[in-house]
Amino acid sequence: MMTADSSAIPPVIALEDVSVVFGGKVRALDGVSLHLHRGEIVGLVGESGSGKSTLCRTLMGLGEPTSGTVTVDGEPLGARLARDRLGFRREVQMLLQDAVASLSPRMRVRKLVEEPLDVHRLPLEDGRARIEVLLKRLGLPANAMEKFPHQLSGGQARRVAILRALVLRSQVIVADEPTAGLDVSVQGELLNLMLDLHAEFTLTYLIVSHNLNVIRRITTRSVVMYLGQVVEEASTAALFRTPAHPYTAALLSTNPVVDPAKRRKRIVLHGEIPSPINLPSGCRFHTRCPRAAARCAQEVPQLRSVGEGQSVRCHFPLTDDMVAA
Repeated sequence: MMTADSSAIPPVIALEDVSVVFGGKVRALDGVSLHLHRGEIVGLVGESGSGKSTLCRTLMGLGEPTSGTVTVDGEPLGARLARDRLGFRREVQMLLQDAVASLSPRMRVRKLVEEPLDVHRLPLEDGRARIEVLLKRLGLPANAMEKFPHQLSGGQARRVAILRALVLRSQVIVADEPTAGLDVSVQGELLNLMLDLHAEFTLTYLIVSHNLNVIRRITTRSVVMYLGQVVEEASTAALFRTPAHPYTAALLSTNPVVDPAKRRKRIVLHGEIPSPINLPSGCRFHTRCPRAAARCAQEVPQLRSVGEGQSVRCHFPLTDDMVAA
């Protein structure tokens, strides 16, 4: 969690005005800025095709931005990779959505979790001792080490993926849909484990999820994307309490809530998300926005502050209604 003076500390990873264009036509990211401070838990949400995966790949150094900069502790990512590629790979790890498919089906778990030690040229005996400690900490049975990935449950496979990251003493974890496909009870256990590990190892998380209850449960700050742009950013509590962008409000209105008194009125968005090859003029959301006016089709909105720690890319943010009321 960020402290009061954390803004004075350089972010562990920062994207500044990053754009990624594929084939000269597809703008997967367009002017995206995102700061991850050490110890933060940040959520990233948006429909499929909004640019979340491209952002993660760019942050991980698996793809170069067309423009803009990515820095790690203030150092350009390209320079960091050229100077110490393995060091960066140890520090920043990604948990993929399909945990079982991310593990080689030809290796037993023991080989899978020891392989990173060999790749990163770390002492094997020290690493094995750490694996034994983490095995118990993650609640994995000892016999899991002798199994193949297909013999693991979904929850166990995700714990093995976490084990592979922590054995390298990684500090930044990018988790893509960490609870996808898991039973609700298993989801709760995994989220509690991630929170415990965050506190124990001072981890930094970027959580990518379509499950808004996961975002609300585990993150401290949330970023909403639409068609390659950040349309809203705020503390998670503020975002769920008073969304400023109509798109955010529409997303939250679909979120399942047990208590009928706390359910939001459903906001139905008509039409499909536009093609990133043929982007709408003006605001990219205006073709589906229930608040759209003539200005929205003509003028591109800029990301601007609408409150402490909350910013929105909208000409007519919902916060204006609150002020008027």
